[in-house]
Amino acid sequence: MANKCYTVTQAAHELPNLLHFVEEGQAVELTRYGKPVAVLVSVAEYRSMPSSQVGDFWQALQHFRQQYAADLPVLDEVFTGLRDPHPGRDVAW
Repeated sequence: MANKCYTVTQAAHELPNLLHFVEEGQAVELTRYGKPVAVLVSVAEYRSMPSSQVGDFWQALQHFRQQYAADLPVLDEVFTGLRDPHPGRDVAW
């Protein structure tokens, strides 16, 4: 997707130039420690993305839960047996 690739540090120093690339329709990929972390795109490209890709956090969470609900463990099962059942020590006030 991205036409150009910069580290986050490079992008901080080159931001005006990167904005020119983006305005011309080129995407810019940002990396941190060699791993992609973000992509800069123009406002027009961002707005043309399907709403399923550009939603708010709550919509993304609901979509994730619907998609992976069967694979997620039940929290009661995850935490069973982790807590010490003993009441603890006596404390005198």
